[in-house]
Amino acid sequence: MQMSSNVKGIAYLVLAALVISVQNIVIRWIGGEYSALEILTFRSLTALPLTLLFYRREGHRGLPSTQQPKLEYVRGLFLFLSYTTYMMGLVALPLADVEAIRFSGPLMITLLSVLMLGEKVGPRRWLALIVGFIGVLLIIQPGSATFNLGSIFVLISVLFYALVVILTRKLQTSDSSATMAYYSSLVYLAASLVLVPLPAMVGEMPNVHPSIAFVIRPWSMPTLPDWLIMSALGLIWAAWLYLLSRAYSLAEASVAAPFEYVSLPINMMWGFLIWHEIPTWSTLVGASLALGSGLYVLYRERVERPKGVELSNAPESGY
Repeated sequence: MQMSSNVKGIAYLVLAALVISVQNIVIRWIGGEYSALEILTFRSLTALPLTLLFYRREGHRGLPSTQQPKLEYVRGLFLFLSYTTYMMGLVALPLADVEAIRFSGPLMITLLSVLMLGEKVGPRRWLALIVGFIGVLLIIQPGSATFNLGSIFVLISVLFYALVVILTRKLQTSDSSATMAYYSSLVYLAASLVLVPLPAMVGEMPNVHPSIAFVIRPWSMPTLPDWLIMSALGLIWAAWLYLLSRAYSLAEASVAAPFEYVSLPINMMWGFLIWHEIPTWSTLVGASLALGSGLYVLYRERVERPKGVELSNAPESGY
């Protein structure tokens, strides 16, 4: 029975990776025409009411409330910064590079857990962290002729998301996933609207990097199809969150978590089919090092955790 549940959970997890990959296609597709903040605003307007539906499904009434509002708002701000910098990387890099850099997520979370939470990490996990970050450097190649500023924005995105995971661990004892999703969507919407004057304040900047142009581009009235596409990002997020929650409710987290890495071949497929992108050898080698290190970190956490305690790898109500 357990094996059957694990298989079903893994299937939901793979489907979740496939669904959320559509988000990357949408952002790449319309990112050259609209501002990142404009896309975020329409996405948030769709996502916010959906969080209330999630809240009702949890058996609650009224609006979500929290005993730690400051922590919720800081978490929401970190998510906003993570998602925005992630989008900035998406419009400038091949999809395979973006996903490969995101493989440093478990490594970054482990490092921050040591620095911020005082968790103990043995020499083997330290070695895995070093190997994983060497893999990331192979992908980014700072100082080389092929260096792309967009890779730095993806790395910044990973850093902020790791901070989000740390805060989520503090909040999940008192706030439900729907509550966290509600507050993060509120912050997304507020931050996007507050930054509306940014293009006028910065002024015209010719020959600016595509990642930066994506944020400072003035808003423009979307066509009806584009408006529907932007709004659909909220539905994609909701479907991803449901599938992810379903996956981890069926399967053991330590068994299912490694299958989140299926996002790399999925995004490589989209990159090749739609934009004819072929990953470089440095990307493939770097991704292999980061992937292997991340999997080893997950394995060591499973081995070293107290008996009977499952890995805390539930959905973070994130992107």
